Amino acid sequence: MTEHFGTKFPQFFLTQPAPCPYLPGQQERKVFTKLGGQAARVLNDSLTHFGFRRSQAIAYRPACEGCAACLSVRILVDAFEPSRTMRRTIKRNRDLSGVIVDSIATEDQFVLLRRYLDARHPGGGMSEMSVLDYVAMVEDTPVDTHLAEYRETSADGNREGRLIAVTLTDVLSDGLSMVYSYYDPAEEDRSLGSFLILDHIEQARARRLPYVYLGYLVEGCRKMSYKAQYKPLEAYTADGWTAWPQR
Repeated sequence: MTEHFGTKFPQFFLTQPAPCPYLPGQQERKVFTKLGGQAARVLNDSLTHFGFRRSQAIAYRPACEGCAACLSVRILVDAFEPSRTMRRTIKRNRDLSGVIVDSIATEDQFVLLRRYLDARHPGGGMSEMSVLDYVAMVEDTPVDTHLAEYRETSADGNREGRLIAVTLTDVLSDGLSMVYSYYDPAEEDRSLGSFLILDHIEQARARRLPYVYLGYLVEGCRKMSYKAQYKPLEAYTADGWTAWPQR
């Protein structure tokens, strides 16, 4: 059930209150609009600059009453310097080769996704995702997006090794937006979640794009606070994009 407000394109809608998946006792609401037509890429780009995120053909942003814990954050690429721990993470994954491919779903990807969801997010909002749901998530997109596949590289340099991780990434006018990432849950020692972000920082730097958009950092939620370590960060607030944390 949604409430509609606005009559001109794009039309925005507001969801009814529902239990917050991040903060116990809180209610969440989202404002959202559909991305479609020739203006979809420009609209997605513009809305991302106002703190929105994309899911398939929907752009959304939290609009919760009395709570502003969800902060859309982005990394300042040129000023970023990896910590000692991050440098070790990069070194541990030197045997992986990342290749950008078209946003076309494959069986190999879906098998990895199911292993990831079953191990890391049992009972979560995506836990019942079917292969058709996955195809829609990857291919139902009107914007400039792609997949990055990370595979083991053999000693002879063969890049067609075992699939270890995948990211779905939008390309914006000023950065890369990491829409969704998943990886082999058995490879805990690799710190793959961190590695994928670090690799996207390098991808953005190579493209001369100033930002990597990470989605929402949720203050008070441990599983969504890891993004704070990728400094310097900016967060979208009532004052626009500002340094985070604010001094």
